[in-house]
This record gives sequence, structure tokens and C-alpha cells, in this order.
Amino acid sequence: MGDQPGLVVTGASGRMGQTLIRLALASDRLRLVGCVERAGHPWIGRDVGEAMGGAPVGVKVTDDALEAFARAQAVVDFTAPAATVDFAALAAQARAVHVIGTTGLEPEHLSRIEAASRHAVIVRAGNMSLGVNLLVRLTQRVAAALDADWDIEIVEAHHRMKVDAPSGTALMLGQAAATGRGVSLDDARVCGRDGITGARRTGSIGFSAIRGGDIVGEHEVIFAGEGERIVLRHLATDRAIFARGALRAAVWGQRQKPGQYDMMDVLGI
Repeated sequence: MGDQPGLVVTGASGRMGQTLIRLALASDRLRLVGCVERAGHPWIGRDVGEAMGGAPVGVKVTDDALEAFARAQAVVDFTAPAATVDFAALAAQARAVHVIGTTGLEPEHLSRIEAASRHAVIVRAGNMSLGVNLLVRLTQRVAAALDADWDIEIVEAHHRMKVDAPSGTALMLGQAAATGRGVSLDDARVCGRDGITGARRTGSIGFSAIRGGDIVGEHEVIFAGEGERIVLRHLATDRAIFARGALRAAVWGQRQKPGQYDMMDVLGI
């Protein structure tokens, strides 16, 4: 038991946080040593198992992230951008592997995460699932094989509570398409269309976002040519696929040197 890396889950009360906690408690490769929530949260000071409606597990929820990280070898973080950059600095201070599944990160957030990665291992990905990362790789290869006469559209759907759009996964797919095509995503990206927009610009990469109900995550990459279409699609029906990938990354990161990695590195694809 003592040889297993100790794990802290941030955002413990969230849907993803609770999924991570359940999987960590059942894991034979990691041991849950801490759960973090924001100051003032009603779970603070409670056993996380009881807070989740079950039996006690011997781990209390805290708002002292640094103290929790100091006892851990890995931190898994699906929270919000402002919290994640703070956690990155604290995880680096504790020399803990920081697995980041947070989306909606802006350039200023990414620069702070990059700075933290000089001192500790950071694994950051817009999506932690094996299937999605295979889809990213396929998207890049198909985009590289087709010329700009093939229009590229990325359509994503998520639950009604998701706050950012396009999703981190959609942006990963867009970047893969842009890389395959040898263009800048910033230059090619078109998000949302309304009103009289005129004809489509050749070479653009379009994004559409659907929000509703409890959709876990659906992504389509459409390559539309004259008289034919190629559609690559991934459907997630259980957010545990993301949690399993994140825990795999936490274990993988124990063997790496400080730096920033992604799930392609973890999966070796």
C-alpha cells in the first residue's frame, strides 16, 4: 500500500471529482490521500466518503491545497482556469505530478502552467480518453491527406452546465486538423454563424457547439468535399472514461522528468 503514489483530487464535490474519488478508492495503483474544495464549501472538514453519501473512507476534505499536495505524489485537477493555475504552482512546489483536465484555459493561464512545468511533471489534455486521442490522431492524418477544397467542420455536444465553448476536445481536434493541413488554427478558426455570413472561406475550420441535458460528450469531425463526406465521430456515454485516463496519467507521470506532457505521450500514440 505504501508504495502506491498518493493522490489528491481537487474539486472533490463536482461530478468529475466524485468520479475520480470513486475510481481512486477502487484502484490498486494509487491511494487517495487528500480531497480539496474551495474555502467555505460545506464539505470542508467532512470525511469525503460520508459527504458523497456513503461510508467513511478516512480522507477529509480540506481547503488547504498546499498541505494536501505536500502529502501526495500526484494531483488530478478538473476545476476552473483560475484555480488550476494556482494549483499548478502549489503542485510544483510539492513536486507532485499535476494532471490537468481543466478546459477554457487562456494564454495567460497556459504561460503560468508552462512556468510550473519547469519544476514538476504536468500532464495537460483537453480530453483524457483513449478514444478521443485516437480521434485526434486520425483527424490530423485525414486533414494532411486532403486539400483545402475539403471543408472541415467540428461539431461538439455537452451537458447544459458546461460553461466554455468550443470544448477543449473540439479545440484539440481543430488544432489537429490545422496541423495536418499546415496552417494556423487562429487564422483558420470560425466559431458560430449567425445572419448573412456570406459564402464559406476556403480553408476555414468551423466549430459548432450544442449544449443540453446531461450529454457527457459527443464530437464529430466532418470533412465535406464535392459529392462526398468523411465523418469521424466519438461518443462518450460515461465520464469515467476521462477519470480513468487521468488516473493513468498520474501513474505514468511518476516516471517522467519535469516538463509538460499530454495524453498522446501517456498513451504512446
